[in-house]
Amino acid sequence: MILDAVDLTLNEALALTTIAFVSGIVRGFTGIALSAVAMATAVLFLPPVEIIPMLWWLEMAASVLMVRSGWREANRGIALGLVLGSSFGLPLGLWLTLSLPIDVSKLVALAIICGLAAAQLARLRLGFLASKPGLIGTGVTAGAVSGLARVGGMIVALYVLALEMPARVIRASLVLFLFATLCVSFFTHVVMGTMDATAGIRGVVFAIPTMAGVLLGKALFVPRYEPYYKPICLGRLIAIALAGIAREGAGLSAVTQ
Repeated sequence: MILDAVDLTLNEALALTTIAFVSGIVRGFTGIALSAVAMATAVLFLPPVEIIPMLWWLEMAASVLMVRSGWREANRGIALGLVLGSSFGLPLGLWLTLSLPIDVSKLVALAIICGLAAAQLARLRLGFLASKPGLIGTGVTAGAVSGLARVGGMIVALYVLALEMPARVIRASLVLFLFATLCVSFFTHVVMGTMDATAGIRGVVFAIPTMAGVLLGKALFVPRYEPYYKPICLGRLIAIALAGIAREGAGLSAVTQ
């Protein structure tokens, strides 16, 4: 039975199906934020250490559908530098996630998502990132954040914002970075034991609604409304993350009292 294979209750499976579909739509619109949306909502009933490897499969499914345009328009040199840096940062992030108590790791993941979404919404430009050290540092940080909350793409988005590249190049570079990072990170997950059979089965099962969402998001994308998609998405993401922080914080306080 599918529920036994994915080790979830019926309500959890239905919730994850909806989360995967909606996250896919967001990815189809913006090119990023699939993992951020999924993590911010799924973390309410699953620990990050279980969500992160499952999201690998969802991101890969979405990337397969979008990588072709990414390869054509992306800045490949920048994408390569980010991937190399990320490969060093990911093990650190995963180690921290495995080391932290589940309740604390949930709060850390939600806080990271909220902070990065707010930084993007404010269009924070960090000029010092527009350098070779900034490139490698961004990659390492993105890898570490991916290990903590699977949202390394949002770190990279801040980096490319500092470069003031055309929007289509930014979007394509993010798509290419995410795809290449996924190829490298799979082995890190296997070595560190976070990619087990359950994570793989969950990933394959929930990749189906994710891909449906990506295709729908791409089909519904209207270029003239592009300036509105990302702010709306980020605003809702911040609200979800803040609600999750309040919920988890209240639960943690109750336990410690």
